[in-house]
Parts: sequence; C-alpha cells; structure tokens
Amino acid sequence: MITLLRPACLLFLVLSIVTGIVYPLAVTGAAQLLFPYAANGSLIVQDGKAFGSELIGQPFADPKYFWARPSATAPFADNSASSSGSNLGPTNHALIDAVAQRIDALRAADPANADPIPVDLVTASASGLDPDISPAAARYQIARVARARGLSIAAVEKQVAAATQDRLLGVLGEPRVNVLKLNLALDRK
Repeated sequence: MITLLRPACLLFLVLSIVTGIVYPLAVTGAAQLLFPYAANGSLIVQDGKAFGSELIGQPFADPKYFWARPSATAPFADNSASSSGSNLGPTNHALIDAVAQRIDALRAADPANADPIPVDLVTASASGLDPDISPAAARYQIARVARARGLSIAAVEKQVAAATQDRLLGVLGEPRVNVLKLNLALDRK
C-alpha cells in the first residue's frame, strides 16, 4: 500500500506546486510584462486618481453627464461583484414596467426631446455592467447634457464623435461610446 501512496502523494505535491504556484505566477508575470494596462483592470486614471475601469459600467444620474445602460445587477444597480442580467423575457410584466419607468425618467429629464429613445437606454445588457452605449443613445442625450453644462450642442456633438469607437477590425461588433471616457472628457473641457 505504501508503494502506491508514496508516488501518488509525490505527484499530488508536484502538480499542486506547478499548477497552484508556478503556472499562476508565470501567467501573471507574462500579463504584467506584455499587457500591463489590461492586466491591472483597464483602469482610467487622471491626475493620479482612478475613476473606474473602462470595462465596467458606472452609474451617472446628474443631467450634465451621459447616462449608461440600465443595470440589472443585484442587490443594487452597477454592482461589479454581481454581474448578471435580469433574465426577464419580452412579455414579462416586470420588464415592461421597468422599461416604461425608464422611458418616463428619460422624458422627464429632457421633456423637449421627442426623438425615439434608443433601446439600449431602457434595457439592461446581459452582464448588467455594460460600459458602452450606442452612438444613437449618445446622440439622444446631447441636448440635455449641453444644456446642463452650458455648452453648445455642436461642442458636445464633437466630444461624442471623438469618443465613438468603430467596429473592431472594421467588421466585429458595433460602433460604441464608452460612457465613463466621454463624461471624463467633458469634465476636462
């Protein structure tokens, strides 16, 4: 029995060291060396202060800021420790009520805006933490943000155009606007 246990225990110990210590240290070291920005959470830092990650949505409620997609995380919105969608179907009354409330809130924030509301401003993403909105969702909010900041619509449109990212390699995904980056750029203006 001991002749069987000794190699099994030795193999367990060696594999534990290789897979539990050596491999994680090698991967972490390679990531820090080759991709330090991504390996450290893609943090947006200005003047030595971290404002958030460009990969995780942030809550904005002030009219002078562009608003992100609604969050479906629990137990509170924009909870980065609990990435999840609501899993509510299109005929679910809870989803219908939530969308109606979000539409009412958007209309109340900018009563003069009669444009159709882009769907990504009233529905949560699958993760509940989407950092981006569509260019249409950004354009929908331009007048409100310009008015609240005392800027011209053209100046805010210019900021939105500068913050709009194209499809990856010209074909993958959709054009998008990172809300945190856009709001920080407006704060610097």
